[in-house]
Amino acid sequence: MTVTAASPSPAFNGLIGATDVMRSLQADIDSASRSNAKVLLTGETGVGKEVVANAIHKRSARAGGPFVTINCAGVPDTLLESEFFGHARGSFTGAFRDNPGLLRQAHHGTVLLDEVGEMSLRMQALLLRFLETGEIQTVGGTTTRPPVDARVITATNRDLLEAVAAREFRQDLYYRLNVFHVRVPALRERKPDVALLLAHYGSLFSEQYGRPAPMLSPATLDLLVSYEWPGNIRELRNVVERIVLRTNGTLVEPEHLPADLLLRVRVASSEQPAAGRLEGVHRARVDTLIERLLVNKESFWTTVYAMFMARDITRDDVRFVVRSGLEQTRGSYRSLLELFNMGADDYKRFLGFLKQHDCHIPFQGFRAVPITVRPPDSQRIAEPCA
Repeated sequence: MTVTAASPSPAFNGLIGATDVMRSLQADIDSASRSNAKVLLTGETGVGKEVVANAIHKRSARAGGPFVTINCAGVPDTLLESEFFGHARGSFTGAFRDNPGLLRQAHHGTVLLDEVGEMSLRMQALLLRFLETGEIQTVGGTTTRPPVDARVITATNRDLLEAVAAREFRQDLYYRLNVFHVRVPALRERKPDVALLLAHYGSLFSEQYGRPAPMLSPATLDLLVSYEWPGNIRELRNVVERIVLRTNGTLVEPEHLPADLLLRVRVASSEQPAAGRLEGVHRARVDTLIERLLVNKESFWTTVYAMFMARDITRDDVRFVVRSGLEQTRGSYRSLLELFNMGADDYKRFLGFLKQHDCHIPFQGFRAVPITVRPPDSQRIAEPCA
């Protein structure tokens, strides 16, 4: 979501957009940058939370200091403490030299703790102690070092209050982090900005790869603007990059779009019973699962089943995934095995799981649904963009 200085698109601190929700976000960035208060950024995956955090840092009095990002979900818990607080040489196998730790590297600057909701309870307790005192206990260290002066910004795509209620996140830590709350809007909440983003990334990737900028037909632009973008800016950027690489300055019609995008468009545009519709975070989560199954070819057992058993998704999420699959197979549960990348001998286990957890859906209502992928009819609302 970051833009270059030469971009002609309406931009503010690396954020592109001219809608009311973006102006509100820009006002929040300005307000947050005027103090050293802790900031909690929330929003779906791919909306640009790190860009917002960086914008707050650059407009603050700490702009001359470092900006350090720590991905709390990308490092195993056994190594996260060492990454956070550093370690002394010889403190564990492989510790061949002293490591100051990322928090100390952010001294006089800002540290972004991305995906803080994925942090274990033990690490939450250690983080809480740091927030209260600024002191860091280096792994294997014996000497006391001066406190670290680093502003803490956290980001998550989870509902931390739900995590607190489920005792997966410390309540005292939540209130420590949630001093200034900034919600980063999903792309579907600012659809008029989609055309600006398409133009920006079209220009960006055309220059990067030395290819002509693609021209979008009115039908293509209408389809992309009306699409829900479950992956938000990250997904849009990926799609534009693929369009630039696949075309050579020709007019891009809907049929020229990536096949997996057209498939998601069809799934999203299908008429669903009211009880089966999901909104907000739930919808984005389900769309991500469908993409992992149909595009990345991951198994139902390692995605939907594993996340449901870990209580990361709900029964409604599972039902929506199954319903989307049945549309593709015209109500055939046996064909779902192949569609969801399971073995033929998994049929009884699959049906047993669905019935046991009340996720089985009658197949009769899907027998007339076509399998072919076709983009929905739409009215032309804009001129082509480059």
